[in-house]
Amino acid sequence: MDLNPPLTALELAAMTGARALGNTARLVTGLNEINRVREGDLVFVDHPKYYSKALNSAATTILIDKDDVTIPDGKAILVCNDPCAAYNDLMRRFSPTLPWDAGDAVIGEGTYLHPTAVIGAQVRIGRDCRIGPGVVIHQRTTIGDRVIIHANTVIGADSFYYKKRPSGYDKMHTAGSVWIGDDVEIGALCTIDRGVSADTRIGRGTKIDNHVQVGHDTLVGEHCLFAAHVGIAGAVVIEDHVTLWGQVGVPSKVTIGKGAVVLGQSGLIGSLEGGRTYFGSPAGEWKQKMREIALMGRLPDVIGKLGL
Repeated sequence: MDLNPPLTALELAAMTGARALGNTARLVTGLNEINRVREGDLVFVDHPKYYSKALNSAATTILIDKDDVTIPDGKAILVCNDPCAAYNDLMRRFSPTLPWDAGDAVIGEGTYLHPTAVIGAQVRIGRDCRIGPGVVIHQRTTIGDRVIIHANTVIGADSFYYKKRPSGYDKMHTAGSVWIGDDVEIGALCTIDRGVSADTRIGRGTKIDNHVQVGHDTLVGEHCLFAAHVGIAGAVVIEDHVTLWGQVGVPSKVTIGKGAVVLGQSGLIGSLEGGRTYFGSPAGEWKQKMREIALMGRLPDVIGKLGL
């Protein structure tokens, strides 16, 4: 999320009650969580496991709960007891939830909206689109030209992102958006969540079947094909021309390379190289997985011959 105008680290420290150390005059040009952080951004970290990752990321200002760390040259840290809560407060301040009845959506020429579709604030829909019955499009969503969205699909619901505490789960404020490219088709009863502070993206020409979930901050390339009941977690990168057949499950923070094909009911546990076909759970190269399945079928005979 961009800050317009940018603010100094010292000014943001005053807003959060934090102590500013390092280059406190450094301008902060945006707020982002670690999966989508850019140079000039502020990011938060509150776990020792991730201190080094945050301090050495592209972020130039780090909201942190520890002051005895080495501050990288040119960067600033903002030290407070609860960086997650402070970050959430900043996100609410600079990107509040908008009212549904703002009435400021922009709809392109030739686009048809079913009367039961619900369109949120600051939504942008391009030309010659078809938005079906019961579709809900949340705030700040951008949709390209010639996009088809079938009945009861929800675009831009809140991210599934929580901070676990002894008292329960604190909800992260969702301030991101969804961006959908030209010539995309999205089936019925699909859900595509907004990014936490950046955008979830569906690339040009991608086709999505019914009952597909795309998690927050996931980046889908161009001309991908997802069959029914595919589930994609948050912060996934799916490159161009990837095919995911029915009931494929994709965990968070993995990358699927260009042109990869994942056969039905497969479950990933890590990133996949492009240009190959995969099967199984955990997913592997499909020919090898088929050999493993054939060998598993012979196990009873082998065990019997061994007298076990």
